[in-house]
Amino acid sequence: MIIANWKCNGTKKMIFSWFEDYGKEVNFVDVLPIVGVAPPSIYFGYFSRENASLKFIEWGLQDADHLDGPRTGAISVDMLIDMECDFLIIGHSERREIFKEDNDLIKEKLKSLNNRVTAILCIGENKEENNKGITRDVLKEQLDIVNGLELDQSFTVAYEPVWAIGSGLTPEPKDINEIHKFIKDVVQSNSANNLVPKVLYGGSVTDKNAESFFKEEFVDGALVGGASLDGSTFAKIVNIFSGIDKK
Repeated sequence: MIIANWKCNGTKKMIFSWFEDYGKEVNFVDVLPIVGVAPPSIYFGYFSRENASLKFIEWGLQDADHLDGPRTGAISVDMLIDMECDFLIIGHSERREIFKEDNDLIKEKLKSLNNRVTAILCIGENKEENNKGITRDVLKEQLDIVNGLELDQSFTVAYEPVWAIGSGLTPEPKDINEIHKFIKDVVQSNSANNLVPKVLYGGSVTDKNAESFFKEEFVDGALVGGASLDGSTFAKIVNIFSGIDKK
């Protein structure tokens, strides 16, 4: 699974160039991975399932509200379903930091999505927490929201060390692999149906370093930020993932 998070970036011109560049570069192999793009919500309508180059892409959004009604500016889960949205990113570190979203709110969003739209839950530690050696404690606390929940089989976690996002710095692939196994174990132990989730890595993923991550046993793909804004580069990352044999 390879997901593009465009964040607050994009123009109409950029989007149509992206379509063309992605379509030229991506390899349409026999067994395609799940590929998703989360544009800013205002541009969601530009993504047509009739476009040949986008035929195998799933579409999602970067955030939504868990309620509807008198909540000016919000987008509800029912609206996502109405627009045939495939997935939703929740709990991104920028939502936690900039918009002060806490575990209680993120849990409400997860509960509103469950069995309706695929949830991609972002978790990750900051640099200070990493330096203190408390990464696993931080992640376990952020994963508390799954405790006792019956999770949909599509539920996915994205591990994004906050200090790696946009910095060009990344953990060692073996360290990422160990953290991913830890995340899978925590979710399996604490969810009501003992689900083993897919776990993606995010944080300065590029076409230059992606292969080193994808070769690791417990890395099920990537949530790509800056590198996903270029259609050709994102297609290269998809191609790399398609070529990895983990059998």
